[in-house]
Amino acid sequence: MNNLLFFQNLGAGEIIILALVILLLFGGKKIPELMKGLGKGVRSFKEGINDVEDQINKAGEPEKKQEDKQ
Repeated sequence: MNNLLFFQNLGAGEIIILALVILLLFGGKKIPELMKGLGKGVRSFKEGINDVEDQINKAGEPEKKQEDKQ
């Protein structure tokens, strides 16, 4: 819980410093590749969440149809 509070207290100055450190560590050419990989990961995560939601909804549909018939 304390870790979450730390990230909420970041100001503009701290974010700029973090961005500069990341730029120095990875270099300008590597950052777009990292962001592309991050984007693919987020997209995959969202697709997984949507698949799970669809399965949950499909699992609940037969029960609703049987209840409607009675």
